[in-house]
Amino acid sequence: MYDAPLLDEPAREALRLASAALDAAQAKADPYGMTQALLQLAGAHTQMNAPACAETYLQIALRWARNAHASDLTVDVLCELSSAAETVAEAQDACAPGSGHVARERARDHAYEASMLASRVADPQWEMKVLLRISDVLDRCGDRADAVQMQTRALRLMAGPAAETLNPHVMPVLGRLADQ
Repeated sequence: MYDAPLLDEPAREALRLASAALDAAQAKADPYGMTQALLQLAGAHTQMNAPACAETYLQIALRWARNAHASDLTVDVLCELSSAAETVAEAQDACAPGSGHVARERARDHAYEASMLASRVADPQWEMKVLLRISDVLDRCGDRADAVQMQTRALRLMAGPAAETLNPHVMPVLGRLADQ
């Protein structure tokens, strides 16, 4: 299933702990606990350099997060999912140039959904971090204009109420500052 070098002791332990957390969460049938356990399991697979497996667990985690009706958790899973899909796209492109197109489209879709839900998260500071995470994924997907747009939204949040008084022609320049 996996190459021996990928299953070093820390990776094996992470996978064991994640599997145990999933077993415990399944026993309780708690949507929040299931989501957290599946996130942990996806993280273990990411650590083992198995992004496709991680993406599969994240897809399941997204369904549980939606069942938990937790906006913050759903946005977090969408961010992880967009990053995992983009990593899958990179791996596919490394094997056969251009073959990562479908995975990259999934990454974009998850990123855009996360951006739409970002305003519902409980903490405005975390909303900024979400927008910057999304921006990174979109940039890696080659969507630089959309990445800058997410950075600009984050900068507006950083500026707070003062952003309303900023000259709208200055905001695109501020977006480029986030690239530095």
